[in-house]
Amino acid sequence: MLEQYTGLDWLVFATYGFVLLASGWLFNRKSANSQDYFLGGNSMPVWVVAISVLATSQSAATFLGGPDQGYRGDFSYLTSNIGAFIAALFVSYFLIPRFYQLKVYTVYELLEQRFGAKAKRHAGLMYLFGRVFASGARLYMAAIAISMILFGDIAATHVVISVLIIASCGLLYTVYGGIRSVIYSDVLQCAIYVGAAMAVVYFLYAAIPADFSTIVKALSEPSPGAESKLTFFHFDLDFSSKGVFNFWSVITGFVLLNIAAFGLDQDMTQRVLTCKNAREGSKAMLYSVLMVIPVMLIFISIGLLLFIFYDRPDIMNNGIAGAIVPSFKGESVTIFMYYVLNEIPAGIKALVTVGIIAAALSTLNSGLNSMSSVIVQDLYRPWVVRRKYKVSDLHYVKAGRIGMFVVALALSAMACLCYFWQQHSDMPLLQFALSVMVFSYSGLLGVYFTVLFTQRGNQTSVLAALLGGFLLTLFFQPYVMALILPTTWLFDLGFTWQLCIGSALAFIICSSGVNQSEQTEIVQDN
Repeated sequence: MLEQYTGLDWLVFATYGFVLLASGWLFNRKSANSQDYFLGGNSMPVWVVAISVLATSQSAATFLGGPDQGYRGDFSYLTSNIGAFIAALFVSYFLIPRFYQLKVYTVYELLEQRFGAKAKRHAGLMYLFGRVFASGARLYMAAIAISMILFGDIAATHVVISVLIIASCGLLYTVYGGIRSVIYSDVLQCAIYVGAAMAVVYFLYAAIPADFSTIVKALSEPSPGAESKLTFFHFDLDFSSKGVFNFWSVITGFVLLNIAAFGLDQDMTQRVLTCKNAREGSKAMLYSVLMVIPVMLIFISIGLLLFIFYDRPDIMNNGIAGAIVPSFKGESVTIFMYYVLNEIPAGIKALVTVGIIAAALSTLNSGLNSMSSVIVQDLYRPWVVRRKYKVSDLHYVKAGRIGMFVVALALSAMACLCYFWQQHSDMPLLQFALSVMVFSYSGLLGVYFTVLFTQRGNQTSVLAALLGGFLLTLFFQPYVMALILPTTWLFDLGFTWQLCIGSALAFIICSSGVNQSEQTEIVQDN
């Protein structure tokens, strides 16, 4: 496929390479201490952090899955931002002030104050496990796209090479500068991939021989008897995977999903902790939620225009009846990838390739730094302190860099595993990327709700809740249910509802534990 790139495409690649090198040199200034390396010295501007949170929440899954969502469905995914806004308010009120008050490096240090060091360690390990799933899935999606564009197939060898290319770029780009370089590079990568998406909208719209009102009418009446693709709200009570974006799912499961993402996932919360104080951190989070709306609107609009381009021959005047089946050399692909591989003009193909890489790097860089911070601050530093080793603060910065190498290897391995997992599940990319986060979020939500709203729980019940949430989510996966349940008992449950049930079970388990003060009172009474 490399021969399909023109001189203009290679100029785009060269420009992006130069920008990466220049920005890498500018951003990757060595950090003086661990507080600077992991928290940016609590001096990051609100607007920069807001864009970084936005870029972290987006990924190659958004770049590829957003258009797919628009092509298959409608605007209903945008309504999930209602849940995101409610969640951001919750996190701003209940969690961020406590994080700043305790001056934590990671969000799991809050558990140490309540339950002890073991609870922090268990939560950190659960986060690492879940983040390997989530970030590995995003890396896989980017690698699939890059493999198709660069090599013309998704052979296992080419997918692995694509994974290594992206992982190596992300690692080299962020390993020295710490969280400050990650945040500023997020701003750059966000501008690149949003700019690429806007360019696609422009050229796709220009390729449709119809005015705006005709396109709007075609989307409102996609086919006889079909529901309008301009629909924002679905009020049907559908608990299956097809109903994850309906209104009831948005105000329940998506609220929980975003509470976990904004307040319990070090990957995103770490950015908020780099602000000067809790008030600025809360502002950055709320601003990021508002900025997500126009960005997602762009990606979904690509999918809607692709529907006109491929499924409305009466408008395109091409005489082709019926919707196409997007595939590439026998492999199923998203409609957006089909368009990129077959229709996109010279120059824009390279820009889309760069956009996918930028989206992948933004999420990957975030995962590398946040996971490394949990490894060092929640696992390694306490181990050093317990053994009374005398090390300098700079030692933990070096440990953080080593941690990034370890994380990069783990994410690369998970990306390769996802190659088989997602194909077996046959789940749309956007839902797949969101659903893998439920494995760790269920238990974490149950534990933190226990901390915030009860005086119950102990180290044992924390561990049991984390495992209980994970195992219940695992049970809900179709390939697991097929091994356990009779065929007549099998059911399809959307990931948002899995999160609701898993979080409720984890909360019950965690709050069933008696805390140390209650145990002391019981002993004294006896």
